[in-house]
Amino acid sequence: MTTALIYLVVMMLVAAVVFLLSSVVFGRGEELPALPPGASPTRLPSAGITAEDVRNVRFQLVVRGYKMSEVDWVLRRISGELEDLRAEVDELRERLASVPSSEQK
Repeated sequence: MTTALIYLVVMMLVAAVVFLLSSVVFGRGEELPALPPGASPTRLPSAGITAEDVRNVRFQLVVRGYKMSEVDWVLRRISGELEDLRAEVDELRERLASVPSSEQK
């Protein structure tokens, strides 16, 4: 009976030492402070988004993948940029079509 008790005490001491050592090595479990509402580490220029900007976008990882609000924000920004570009292309095509063919050369 005393042998089992000694083994139990030794196991508890070893567990306590391992816990304390891992706490010192890996920290005490502090978390980074939360970002302010509406803030995001995902970056895009305010205008003139390029293909390189889209390739360099990185999202914050959360438990089940990427942070959905950041992905939605990037998609809205890119879709807005595409709409602006499409509108500009359509306008330029209309202006080109309205120019007489003698002036196009």
